[in-house]
Amino acid sequence: MSRLVAISLLTLSALGVVLAPWLAPHDANRRFPGHAYAPPTPVRIVGPDGSLRAPFFYPQVLVDRLEARYVEDRTRPITLRWFTGSRFVAEPDDAPPFLPAGADREGRDVFARFVLGARGSLGVGLAAVALAGLLGLAIGGIAGARGGALDAFVMRATDLAAVLPAIYVVVMLRAALPLVLPPVTTAVLLIGILGVVGAPWVARGVRAIVAAEREAAYVEAARALGASELRVLVRHLLPAAHGYALTQMLILFPALVVAEATLSFVGLGLPDSTPSWGTALQEAANVAAIAHYPWVLLPAVGVFAVTWSVNVVVERPQP
Repeated sequence: MSRLVAISLLTLSALGVVLAPWLAPHDANRRFPGHAYAPPTPVRIVGPDGSLRAPFFYPQVLVDRLEARYVEDRTRPITLRWFTGSRFVAEPDDAPPFLPAGADREGRDVFARFVLGARGSLGVGLAAVALAGLLGLAIGGIAGARGGALDAFVMRATDLAAVLPAIYVVVMLRAALPLVLPPVTTAVLLIGILGVVGAPWVARGVRAIVAAEREAAYVEAARALGASELRVLVRHLLPAAHGYALTQMLILFPALVVAEATLSFVGLGLPDSTPSWGTALQEAANVAAIAHYPWVLLPAVGVFAVTWSVNVVVERPQP
């Protein structure tokens, strides 16, 4: 049952990433004056007179700016618009905003930043884990096939990487670079740093598998037929390690997503103007905000759901 739930959550996450611009009711950076920390807007189908009607909402009205306290204006039911333009659902033009998951301290739509932020966090995580897999296969494959001093050096380097606290290494590497960079440059740097830090975890196992297979009969037969060392490595040795590499990459993926969220949360990752789960979670730095406005933790739910789902899917079923 847990595995089915995990697969369903990952499927929904993938669909959310693909359909994010359509699912988001507003632009991620659009600010709504007078709606700082506005609570989630309930969708209703029962009108003021008790009759059923098309889905609608009551606008939130700020009554206490100091306490960020809102009440619903029940004299103004606003019917939602569905499948209009490029949005799944939105309020009519010139109407108060529909905020299904509330607003942050700047009056931005939390749900829009959540779904659009999934693209940033999961996109960086996927690209970084792909880079880690490619580097790990190349480094581990060459070390395992060649042996000798190169093999020993790679093993010592990966042993060192294994004992270091990875998140501190990532923070240190990112902090050593310029803090203010264009969003695309920042994303590329994050992918590079996370990929390099994750590569040793793939390389260690690939090296062990390749080293064990390099003296196998089918490998010797390929060499006897005149295959070059590169061809032997690519066509015969690395395929033996692809199962391990794929599993390790799946395990690395949630860790790299968390790493991106951590970097963006502390201001070393993507800028606030580029939505990601990490930048959206900067609201969580204020404990009082969490207590009074818990909807700002929605991105943390996304990070937890992806991490838990991948771990459940990768876990070997019990007999």
